[in-house]
Amino acid sequence: MQIYESILTVAQDDLDELSHVNNVRYVQWVNDIAKAHWILKATPEQLQKYFWVVIKHSIQYKSPAFLNDVLKLKTYVSHSEGVTSTRVVEIYNIDNNKLLVRSETGFCLIDGKTERPSRIPDEIINLFN
Repeated sequence: MQIYESILTVAQDDLDELSHVNNVRYVQWVNDIAKAHWILKATPEQLQKYFWVVIKHSIQYKSPAFLNDVLKLKTYVSHSEGVTSTRVVEIYNIDNNKLLVRSETGFCLIDGKTERPSRIPDEIINLFN
């Protein structure tokens, strides 16, 4: 399993009226790190031929994050079968290594020409194993 990580610092724009990170921001970060991992691993040909769409999000909010917290986002693909893939994203407070959020997102691989679901080829599955 290939793990991809990134670091970010919580900014004022990330906060909600309770002064902690807005739930919608976590969803955006989940999407952003998934896209970054795909772009990093895929070949230019794969990037032209395919794209991914979200079919399901499941997010567990375990603890809040606040302004200026430094967060580590960690992602990996846990399962791929047929046209779908499940990606896990975990978000930690880097200061205490506390898990703040864990998400599982179902993605469907789409053929760029037909815009229809495409069986995930072994070469794409192998990018993330």
